[in-house]
Amino acid sequence: MAFPRREKEVSDFVAARKIDEEISFVRNDHEVNGTIFKILENSVIVEISSKDAELIGAASNLTVVSHKNYSIV
Repeated sequence: MAFPRREKEVSDFVAARKIDEEISFVRNDHEVNGTIFKILENSVIVEISSKDAELIGAASNLTVVSHKNYSIV
């Protein structure tokens, strides 16, 4: 038996986000700029440079950032 999925209301900030939009966030005391690769319900997947990935200790040049933790460049 499956329960129907409830639609959650999306904030205006999240609804305004677009793929390839540039954002800025802070991770491990470093400010990082990147572009939105995919928009999720509570976060975005961001493509960053290989140099920034190494600087913040990310495993690849894609990282997840909560909607609460970034700003638009």
